[in-house]
Amino acid sequence: MGTILTAAPRRPRPTVAIAAGWAAALVAVAVVGALGSDTSSTWYRELDRPSWQPPGAVFGPVWTTLYVLIAIAATLATRSAPARRRGLVVGLLAANLVLNVGWTWIFFRAHAPVAAGVEIVVLLATIVALIRVIAPHHRGAALLLVPYLAWVSFATVLTWTIAATN
Repeated sequence: MGTILTAAPRRPRPTVAIAAGWAAALVAVAVVGALGSDTSSTWYRELDRPSWQPPGAVFGPVWTTLYVLIAIAATLATRSAPARRRGLVVGLLAANLVLNVGWTWIFFRAHAPVAAGVEIVVLLATIVALIRVIAPHHRGAALLLVPYLAWVSFATVLTWTIAATN
C-alpha cells in the first residue's frame, strides 16, 4: 500500500513581522503625507475655509491616532483573513494608503481642491470596502477602522466645502 503524502499546514507569519510591516507602511504614509502638506503657502492661507474647520494643531494627533488604529487593524485583518481573501485585504489596504497620501499632494501641492474632492470620495469608498471585507474575518479589526471612516467622512465634507467656495 502506498503512503499518502499530505503537505504540512503552512504556518502563518508571526504577528510581530506582520505588525512591523504595517507599522513601517504607516510611518512611510505619515512622512510622505507630511512632506506634501503645506499650510503655510500663500495659496492655502488665501483659501476661503469654513469656520468649523479644526485648528491645525488637531490634525497631527488625530492622524497619529488613526495611523496606529489602521496599523493594528491591518495586522489583525492580514493575520485572520483566510488565504483566499488575504490578497484582497492587502490590496485594499495598499490602495487605501496610496489614496491617503495622494489627497495631501493633490490638495496642497497641486492646489486642486476639486480633484482632491474626487480623490477623497474614492479613499472613502476603500475604507467602506475594507470594513466590509474585514468584518467577517475579524470584527475588531473592522471596528478599529470606524474612526478612520468618520474622520475621512468629515474631511470629505471639508474638502468639498473648500472646493465649492474657492
